[in-house]
Amino acid sequence: MSDELTPATAHAVIERAQFAADGLLPAIIQQWDTKEVLMLGYMNAEALTRTLTEGRVTFYSRSRQELWRKGDTSGHRQYVRTAALDCDRDALLVGVSQVGPACHTGAHSCFEVDPLEPHQGFADE
Repeated sequence: MSDELTPATAHAVIERAQFAADGLLPAIIQQWDTKEVLMLGYMNAEALTRTLTEGRVTFYSRSRQELWRKGDTSGHRQYVRTAALDCDRDALLVGVSQVGPACHTGAHSCFEVDPLEPHQGFADE
C-alpha cells in the first residue's frame, strides 16, 4: 500500500494547515537535492491539494486571483519530491525537481534578482 497522498487523504493535511486570514499558506520552494531555495509562492486549499496529489506545484496567484500550475505557460516546471508543514503548520516547504529557471524574470532562483549585503553576525560577537 502506498503512503502517497490522494485527494481523499490530503483532506487531513488541509485540516492541519493553518491558512492565513486570506485563506493562503506561504510555500517555500526548494530544489530537493541541493536544498537551494528557489522561490516563495502562496497556496490556497485547492492549490495545496493539487500540489500534494498531482506531482506538480500549483500556486494561487494573489494578483490574478486564480490557480496556476508552475510551468504550464513557461515550460519551467516544478516536480514535487518532498513536502512538509513547519512546526506551526502555517508555512509549507516543498522540495522540487526544477526544470528551467524558477523565477519569472528568467533567473534560476527568485532570490538571485536582488541580493543584499547585510552586516554578518557571528556566534562570538
